[in-house]
Amino acid sequence: MHYYAQPVARLVEELMKLPSIGPKTAQRLAFFILHQTHEEAKSLAEAIIEAKEKIKYCSICSNLTEMDLCDICRDQSRDQTIICVVEEPKDVIAMERTRQFNGLYHVLQGAISPMDGVGPEDLRIKELLERINDGRIEEVILATDPTIEGEATAMYLSQLIKPLNIKATRIASGLPVGGDLEYADEVTLSRALEGRREL
Repeated sequence: MHYYAQPVARLVEELMKLPSIGPKTAQRLAFFILHQTHEEAKSLAEAIIEAKEKIKYCSICSNLTEMDLCDICRDQSRDQTIICVVEEPKDVIAMERTRQFNGLYHVLQGAISPMDGVGPEDLRIKELLERINDGRIEEVILATDPTIEGEATAMYLSQLIKPLNIKATRIASGLPVGGDLEYADEVTLSRALEGRREL
């Protein structure tokens, strides 16, 4: 990074630590920030610091929140008998955008991945089981990603949940809307067939 003045080089290096940001994108972002007014750049820096200082995990579901409980856990109008289990807080946002689910969530903060050194004890599984054992939960929807790690996590959780006489379901996966059959892989097509429904 000897091409830049030291403060610019540091900014590029820090931006490269963000996911999916390579050297060229980091450079583009750095120069964009440098072209902003002092107030705009300061506002961005303050927003980052404020988010880091004020945001924490909900004490019930582990979603992101400013308070002890997130908005969803505080909302008594939601169905208190269903929990949708997701890997990350961003998955809660994706599910909420569908406007199809009105139950509660539980964020695992990852997925089981032995290759990355992530085991069941590293996730919020114990907290999930404590919530399930309170007697109100009738169904747990396993909405982990359709990846090897997500599938392994869903299978592991279903084995823990079934003996508790609670319905454990898995979200369907298959072809995306607008996708072509010829470009779909065998696993995706198999899942689409398994998840078919009557019209």
